[in-house]
Amino acid sequence: MSTITTVANWTITAAGDTASFTHASAGAYWAPRVWSGRGLAIAEGDLAAFDKALGEVMKLPVYWLARARRRDANAGEPAVWSQPRYDPEDEFVYLSGPCRTGQPTAGYRPASTFVIDLVHLRGLRIRIAAYRATSSRR
Repeated sequence: MSTITTVANWTITAAGDTASFTHASAGAYWAPRVWSGRGLAIAEGDLAAFDKALGEVMKLPVYWLARARRRDANAGEPAVWSQPRYDPEDEFVYLSGPCRTGQPTAGYRPASTFVIDLVHLRGLRIRIAAYRATSSRR
């Protein structure tokens, strides 16, 4: 995998049709949480940087090539991701969707690195942008 972009605490690499997101806070409380194959949780304070990282990846040819290979007009739709849910107890935003780690786990576990198929980044970014737009009005 080769690094395709770095934004704030995030380093994104890509291989084939997948992107790996690595967060700088490996093992720390604020590390992303993943329920492999089921969902993703990002600290609310880190959501803006994650949103920007998604946008940077979507500007690159690797993203568009993956979408072209998919040959699916619905690839990238937000419906593959749930509406974001904020948990005030831990200050994380949770989304169900196609995020995974190398090892299956039961429940959300800290994961310094996780993988998402490139075609699903658009839907994730739509969900996060909508959440950020409504949460800033609270």
